[in-house]
Amino acid sequence: MSSVAISNTSHASFSSRIINWYEQFGRKHLPWQQDKTPYKVWVSEIMLQQTQVSTVIPYYLKFMDRFPTIDSLADAPQDEVLHYWTGLGYYARARNLHKSAQLIRDEHDSTFPRDFEDVLSLPGIGRSTAGAVLSLALAQHHAILDGNVKRVLARHGAIDGWPGKKPVENKLWDLTEKLTPNLDVQKYNQAMMDIGASICSRSRPICSDCPVAIDCQAQLSGRQSEYPGKKPKKVIPEKNAYMLVQVKGDEVILEKRPPAGIWGGLWCFPQFSTREELDEYLITKGLAVFEEEILPGFRHTFSHFHLDISPILVSVEGFSDNLVMEDKPSLWYNLPHPPKVGLAAATERILASLGSVLIKE
Repeated sequence: MSSVAISNTSHASFSSRIINWYEQFGRKHLPWQQDKTPYKVWVSEIMLQQTQVSTVIPYYLKFMDRFPTIDSLADAPQDEVLHYWTGLGYYARARNLHKSAQLIRDEHDSTFPRDFEDVLSLPGIGRSTAGAVLSLALAQHHAILDGNVKRVLARHGAIDGWPGKKPVENKLWDLTEKLTPNLDVQKYNQAMMDIGASICSRSRPICSDCPVAIDCQAQLSGRQSEYPGKKPKKVIPEKNAYMLVQVKGDEVILEKRPPAGIWGGLWCFPQFSTREELDEYLITKGLAVFEEEILPGFRHTFSHFHLDISPILVSVEGFSDNLVMEDKPSLWYNLPHPPKVGLAAATERILASLGSVLIKE
């Protein structure tokens, strides 16, 4: 939007300027905006948490092709749901989506609930997501406050502090509640997310295109980079992991992680904290390694620590299915014909590296 267009709307209310911008420039052709339903919007909103639209679209299309209805999602095994989520990360989102679909099937006759409190009670849905689904899909009057909206409001109102702190978040909620209009709430909420994602970006905001720049306090003072406040920095700890890559023909052993914790419910290579633990495990099983290759290591970063991974590819004598961990579900993962199960990002990376280095028995 040009500066001339901004000046022409400078006397309009905040929400009117946002809605006018949406009608001219807002995104209206995203997959979940076509033949809109609460289910489609819900799936998209969960996928879009901490993930960009361009990344989400191909995953969304495949996911909805396989799970076109709440019942098809609820009835599917969790492994298959995680398989279609593999690569998006933050897998608790997929597990909660699956649990919620089952609750909707069992407690709401397979119809996405229309009551805000009912939606809020579903696993993995917070206040902003509940408001987004009901406003975007059903035009109900609910305010939203995702990361993009927080950034727009914090800059426009020059609201100090990191939004992760409750007092700051409460200020932003008060503001978004006041600004959200009674009419055209669908357009307004979608526009706020679009503006935050495409114009009021984190590092290089394009203030000349913003419909509310004329009275944006951060823009007027040239302090856009100061808002919203930064999260306090802390040292991220580092951990080591040794992953056992055992090959039998065209198959490798994977084990299923516990439901809670990192990579919860996903399939991974057996993991050990030290190389000594890995070696002791093989000895305990009575297995002698006759061929070994240390694959290239890599770092995987979680939100709260770095994990330095060393994959160890082995062939052993005296091989038996006893190599599989007794206390964890395990499977032989067929490389040419992979099963539809959810894989951790580290597992995918190691599998991709196996082609040229497989040790054949």
